[in-house]
Amino acid sequence: MEQGKKIQSPGIMNFLRNGLGRVQVMFAEIFGLGPIATLSTIIFVVLVTITAVFWFFHSAPPKTIIITSGDEGSRFQRTAERYAKILARNGVTLKILPSEGSLENLERLENKSFAVDIGFVQTGVAKGKNLDNLVSLGSVSYEPLYIFYRSKKPFDLLSQFSGKKLAIGEDGTGTQILALELLALNGIKPGGSTALLEMDDEEAEKELLAGNVDAVFMMSDSASSKTMRELQRRPDIRIFDFSQADAYTRRIGHLNKIVLPKGAFDFGQNIPDHDINLISPTVELIARADLHPALSDLLLEAATEVHGRVGLTQRRGEFPAPLEHEYRISSDASRYYKSGKSFLYRYLPFWLASLLNRILVVFVPMILILIPGMRSIPAIYRWQIRLRIFRWYRALMVLEKDMALPAAQGRGEELLRQLEQIERAVNKMNVPVSFADQFYVLRGHIDFVRERLTNVKT
Repeated sequence: MEQGKKIQSPGIMNFLRNGLGRVQVMFAEIFGLGPIATLSTIIFVVLVTITAVFWFFHSAPPKTIIITSGDEGSRFQRTAERYAKILARNGVTLKILPSEGSLENLERLENKSFAVDIGFVQTGVAKGKNLDNLVSLGSVSYEPLYIFYRSKKPFDLLSQFSGKKLAIGEDGTGTQILALELLALNGIKPGGSTALLEMDDEEAEKELLAGNVDAVFMMSDSASSKTMRELQRRPDIRIFDFSQADAYTRRIGHLNKIVLPKGAFDFGQNIPDHDINLISPTVELIARADLHPALSDLLLEAATEVHGRVGLTQRRGEFPAPLEHEYRISSDASRYYKSGKSFLYRYLPFWLASLLNRILVVFVPMILILIPGMRSIPAIYRWQIRLRIFRWYRALMVLEKDMALPAAQGRGEELLRQLEQIERAVNKMNVPVSFADQFYVLRGHIDFVRERLTNVKT
């Protein structure tokens, strides 16, 4: 076996040498290039081609992306599942990672070592976070805050919850972060007379129905639909009406005022029995800055299909929207909102559009680089050859001027040695065939100067 390898190796080497030799001959005949210029041209072409091929495969959009969603049964998770079905139509798999909510989603995206590409994040939870490598694909929905409470009389102000037992959501959730911010504006802070209890939504519902807490703060990204429906239909449970909603939205820039219309939950039983003002952050679809542009378009297309419908708290076509809060809107998302998907992705299947787009982006520039490059290498090479020839012409001209001086009569032998040095240097020059005429003309001029020098000596 080893002998076979030894026998084959010289054959391969000879084949490569012969192939390179044929290429050199071809370049020499077509462009008039010497071995060094030919080798430089071949290396240039190979490097550009390898770079283009590498970038062609490297720039392909991944077939699988990962989204960090929310709790089991939450709206975030249900939305992610709908995204997954839409992306599957285009051959892209969306893996869904459950989480505790917005804050954990943001921490995962912020951590470069964590395998995740996109996630749902409520506005207002990014304080103290490094957002340099994150971009927003836009706001996709409102995330209204519901405060369910027990009281014979309705409360008008959050300060009326002072001294009560309040369930404000689990630690680190968007619900708790917003609840603490709103309560602090009303003088209610941890450590005071008001009991601020950390518990999940199911536990909070049970404790509220059992009378162990006075109010619960809930958001639809974490609370299940069943929990929300049960609390809304209980006659002994009220929904807090933010009578100061306009003022809250002025004070906290990322909040929006939403009106829950009378009878929105049940027309027959008129639930609620009056319009209710709510305040709401928005949910943003956050991605890492290196998300592939084609995937950005696919995700926004899915977001339009999922979130573009009319709902209790939004108008048709209101979302997704390029509302910039803590995160900068990505350039790809901005382009999508202005003009939609790019031409190829608009009219062709995703896989074909991706292929043609990469061909246009990679190989067209490659050709634009190769053509001037292959033209410039021969031009530079010919310019160098001309400079070498002109150098010896300059030496001949200097020699002729010396011959015309009065002192040349006694320097014949010295001038002849200088001419012979020029002739030896010229004869050692490697000149391609395309410069043969100039080379032989130079040698003829050397003989002409020698003849004149001979006449000067005699």
